[in-house]
Amino acid sequence: MPDVSVGSQIFDIAFHPTHCTAYAALLSGKVKAITYDHQGRNKESFSVSVSQRSCRGISVNGDGSNIYVVGKGKALHTIDTATGKHAQTRAKAHEVPINRVRHLTSWLLSTGDDDGVIKLWDPRQKESIRKYTHHFDYITDFLWLDDKKQLVATSGDGTLSVMDVRSKNIKPIAQSEDQEDELLSIVGIKGSTKFVVGTQIGVLSIFNRSSGWGDCVDRIPGHPHSVDTLCTLPESFTDVDATSTILTGSSDGFVRAVQIFPTKLLGVVADHGEWPVERVAIGDANDFLDLEEEEEEEITPVAKKRENDDGKSPDARWWVGSVGHDETLKLTSLRGFFDGENGGDDEEEGEGEGESEGDGPMSGEEDEEEETDNRADNEAKPSDPEDDDDDDDSDSDSPAIPTKRKRKTEKNPLMAVKRKKGRNEVEVEGRFFDDL
Repeated sequence: MPDVSVGSQIFDIAFHPTHCTAYAALLSGKVKAITYDHQGRNKESFSVSVSQRSCRGISVNGDGSNIYVVGKGKALHTIDTATGKHAQTRAKAHEVPINRVRHLTSWLLSTGDDDGVIKLWDPRQKESIRKYTHHFDYITDFLWLDDKKQLVATSGDGTLSVMDVRSKNIKPIAQSEDQEDELLSIVGIKGSTKFVVGTQIGVLSIFNRSSGWGDCVDRIPGHPHSVDTLCTLPESFTDVDATSTILTGSSDGFVRAVQIFPTKLLGVVADHGEWPVERVAIGDANDFLDLEEEEEEEITPVAKKRENDDGKSPDARWWVGSVGHDETLKLTSLRGFFDGENGGDDEEEGEGEGESEGDGPMSGEEDEEEETDNRADNEAKPSDPEDDDDDDDSDSDSPAIPTKRKRKTEKNPLMAVKRKKGRNEVEVEGRFFDDL
């Protein structure tokens, strides 16, 4: 779990589609490229100053040849990833600072500013090709639906909108009702038939494509703070159901892995301490770059076995990049997390979190029966101090015979119960998913 210090707060990150390189947009107005290898070792590839003001958004095109950068300077910058130099600058692309940029196709990209204005750009042309003004607050995120050639945008005005880029109409084809909360992020799940939207109050709003975009069809509470960023898992990732599992970045500093339908907290992928999580992205390390100045580390037998199975080192296949306000790019092995190397339990604590927390359909009834038996035994004989500690590790001041209500709360599989930390493991706040 290497941490890469970049010397300035990071607003946005993006990964090269084929190379082991992450690009960071910084508060200082610079863009830095970080090259890493399959063991997480890293070095700075290039650093280029694109503006005297902060860079807020960054996006990489399909083949990774160019990166697009926007920020407070109101310009749209294009950087050649091969040389690390400016390829083009569109000054005054917007009238106000630009908050988000997204590469859509080889002939199209989108930008959104602080006033809610969305512009479409052809990289081959100097001026924008279309402008949308139906939002009145800042644009927070974009989602591209390739099958319908539609662009979905979320805004701080509490609505999301859908634009058909093939149409010359400057009005959206659909816009949701006011959700009475800032919509901060959006991703598609279940093959883009459903969409998860992160909100300011910490609720995940679910939109169903077949039901239209007028209103959400479900709301999933649980995050104690705002959900500022969302990220889907790669389709080829087989350790979990990638179509219904997402990563959430919250202002409480945690990057969580959450399964949707059924809703389940899988664990904490990364911990930024007291700093809010700004962005989360996943990089695919298709090629393995050996950093010459570093000595190659020995691969364990377990890693070798998985490398033979996958054809790749497990830690090199997928890296989760997350950034907060701590001037650090945190890289976490996605495969390592789900294998228990970064976020899982120790062997002595059980095979997995679901098993140890009792998330089977009958786990609640089994817990009640076991508790009833224990209570009968306690009433029949004097209590032993060691037995009292085993009954309730979370509160040493509680009575020897815990109440049924408290016992059931601790066994709730959707809660992240505080327990002994495993190797390289972070603690999860106990309030998570309390309201479900």
